[in-house]
Order: sequence, then C-alpha cells, then structure tokens
Amino acid sequence: MGELIVTEFMTLDGVAQAPGAPDEDSEGGFEYGGWQAPLLDAEADGLIFDQAKNMEALLLGRRTYDIFAGYWPSAPAEMDFTRLLNTVPKYVATRTLEDPLDWEGASVLEGDLAEGVAGLKERYGRVHVIGSLDLVRSLLAEGLADRLNLWVYPLVLGAGKRVFEGGAAPSALRLIKSRVFQNGSLQLEYERAGEPTVGDLSDTP
Repeated sequence: MGELIVTEFMTLDGVAQAPGAPDEDSEGGFEYGGWQAPLLDAEADGLIFDQAKNMEALLLGRRTYDIFAGYWPSAPAEMDFTRLLNTVPKYVATRTLEDPLDWEGASVLEGDLAEGVAGLKERYGRVHVIGSLDLVRSLLAEGLADRLNLWVYPLVLGAGKRVFEGGAAPSALRLIKSRVFQNGSLQLEYERAGEPTVGDLSDTP
C-alpha cells in the first residue's frame, strides 16, 4: 500500500491561499496573493524539487489543476518541474470536470474521495498532493493524509484560507525531517503517529 504525501506552503498563522501569484485566488477578498515569491531562494527551490521528483502520481483539486494545466504543458523545458509534471499520472478530485481532461496524463479521480485515494495507493507507492487547499482540508477531515510536508514562511497575514481551518481528524504527528533556511523559512515533514494523547500537568513531579 502506498502513501499520500501532502505538500503545503504556508505562513506562520497557517495561511496557504494563493502563495504563487497575485491573481491565483482572491476569494474572500484575499489581498496577498504571491506572498511566497519574495521568500524563495535557490537552496529551497532545489529541496522542493528533490522532494517532489520521486512522486509516482499527483492528486490535485480543481482550482490547482486549472492553474497547473494552464502553465506546465507549455512551461520552459529547462525547468526541473516541467518534465516531471507533464509526464507523471495526474488525478483531479472534482465533481465539475469530466474526462477527457485537456492535460496529457490527467484524469478525473473515480469514486468518492476515500475510495479514490485508496485506489491510488493500491496502484502507486507515493501519491503527492500539492496546494489544492480545499482538497487537503477534505483529506485531513477524513484522515487520508499519511505524511505532511509543510513549508512555513516568516509571515503573518491574519486572513486567508488556512491549512488547518477546522474539521481535521484529530491526529498525533511525528516529526521525521526538518530544515531551517537563511530567510527564516522552515521545512517540516511529519508522519501520522496515531491518536492524540492527553495528560494532566499537575501529575508531573
């Protein structure tokens, strides 16, 4: 059985809306689209690709699919991600699109979300989710994400869609990798570690 790996780029207060461009997602009056761009550096870019290059399949939500499909098929060939994203099998969790999709190698995820994810895990060892915030919230609510790869940037925006907005299935997490960059950003990789446990601080010596 494979694993589902979620990668999100988020601020310190958990906002992951529209990191890439000003017009990416202005829903709710969001004014800070493109907030990630000034904080990128070559070292981080290399690690982002290293983490993604072993994906065997890519699962996307409708909005992120539209963004990716509008850019990557004609992106510069010398970019590391161009060949990767154009050749890997892509699945879209959507109720509003129908096959065939207009990006080679892309298809609509079959069945409900849990069934579809289970099917992908049976076929592929590493299924990646990038962005796709609405989808990720559903994955977290149903406990379907096996690993969280969180890129945390030194920003507080105070408004916008958050990764952990509410409704995520309670889960304990185990930190398996971490990295600190000169610009103050963090890369934190977690795997699920069962249910949360509780205690009583008054019982500690």
